[in-house]
Amino acid sequence: MRCSAAAERYGCLVGGRTRVTIRDVAAATGLSPAAVSYAMRGVQTSPETQERVRRVAAELGYTGNAVARALARGRTGLVGVLSGSLEDLGEQRFVEALGRQLGAHDLHMVVVDAGGEPERERMLARQLADQLVDGLVVSPLDPSGASWQEIGEMLPIVTVGDALAGPTVGEVLFDNRAGVKLVLGHLHALGHRRIAVVTPSRPSTPDRPAERVVAKVCRSLGMEATVINSQHSIEDAEDAAAGLLRLEPRPTAVFCLSDSIACGVYAAAAAQGLEVPRDLSVAGYDGHPIAGVVTPPLTTVEWGMSEVATAAAGLLAAAVAGRPKSRARARVLPRLVTRASTAAPLRTRTAA
Repeated sequence: MRCSAAAERYGCLVGGRTRVTIRDVAAATGLSPAAVSYAMRGVQTSPETQERVRRVAAELGYTGNAVARALARGRTGLVGVLSGSLEDLGEQRFVEALGRQLGAHDLHMVVVDAGGEPERERMLARQLADQLVDGLVVSPLDPSGASWQEIGEMLPIVTVGDALAGPTVGEVLFDNRAGVKLVLGHLHALGHRRIAVVTPSRPSTPDRPAERVVAKVCRSLGMEATVINSQHSIEDAEDAAAGLLRLEPRPTAVFCLSDSIACGVYAAAAAQGLEVPRDLSVAGYDGHPIAGVVTPPLTTVEWGMSEVATAAAGLLAAAVAGRPKSRARARVLPRLVTRASTAAPLRTRTAA
């Protein structure tokens, strides 16, 4: 099949592909992907550039419903939501709340799941930008990744949880320092000195804010912490915790950086005949409703996810409507909810 004129100038490099991307259009026009994205949206570029980009995009076959709507009215009404892992109960709750709040702004979600893998997260973020969504909400697995700079230049981004190493139109940041201090201070006051911390972060992203704060706070309190990694699902957390609970000496408490992981620790403890909190204290970090119905009810950190979703949706909607606040920032303060899953270590109670 003969290439179009644009594809011939491009060297037919897109031949045989099933989908042309925004980077193909950028290469054919000699522009950056960000400039192509702006031109397709009809913003920040001259009418001549917009016409040239749209013509080349059509010749290359960069078409589709989203593009057609974008050309007709300057925006699609669709926003990308990039989840770190939909196996995580807290993330599920956030995405559900975000959908309601975006709907109130006449915006609709395209939800994709990174599955806990930073490399997949980077790939999906670029694909969403290629699809000309009006913006992106991301709960980043790898907030320090270099690719956020390019993606943030291509479309408006609101980050939830941690700050990104790139341009954003809004940040809804968790005060992890305060949240971690609340949990570790609570465990320290109960008498725990040897704890474990189970985190969903991957070994390739070891410097996330919450994990850095854990190390600093433990040192300041004189607590010994063993940090292990787990996937986000309850089943994976159970597997990760099984080996942890066989250590000698065994930690007297486990701080889980998600409530999903805490449920997995409950299952691992039960499988080994351990009772929470008599043999092992467990604390979570999401404030998910499941924390109040597991047995025993889970001590956790409440972040007010409905309010977080409202803030994120409002920031992105303002940017999509052309009223962005320059890197608007909202900081979410935590609240410790103390329940029956944490108590003094058994040896402390016996000595008393």
